[in-house]
Amino acid sequence: MPAYHSQYNEGDYQSVGNMFLLPIKTKFRGNAPFADSSTDDIIDEALDLFRANCLFRNFEIKGNADRVLIYLILFISQCLGSINKLTPQGEALKTLNTLAVSNFSIPSDPAFPLNAMYQAPTDKFQTGKRRVL
Repeated sequence: MPAYHSQYNEGDYQSVGNMFLLPIKTKFRGNAPFADSSTDDIIDEALDLFRANCLFRNFEIKGNADRVLIYLILFISQCLGSINKLTPQGEALKTLNTLAVSNFSIPSDPAFPLNAMYQAPTDKFQTGKRRVL
């Protein structure tokens, strides 16, 4: 059974390194374009495909949106790893808020586990854009 790939691979989006800068549903300004609130964005897609894709040993990358999907799956895994079933809801929220504002490794950082799959930014503009992905 093949892994599930992102529906955004076929789109025409700005590329930073070899990752797409995809639209997201948010109320806050940032580098990402705004997504229509009635459709799923890349974050919704990552949450929907998380369980199925994290069980696969191999994942063939079919486009730049798949790299974003892999990155989000790694972040979701770290979130779930930082809490467990016995963690009270209030404590879990504090832990996840702390994790959300902490420095999570990004592609091209020495501590990022899958650097071989990601292209390093080519200039300072792309480095700044990738930092806020």
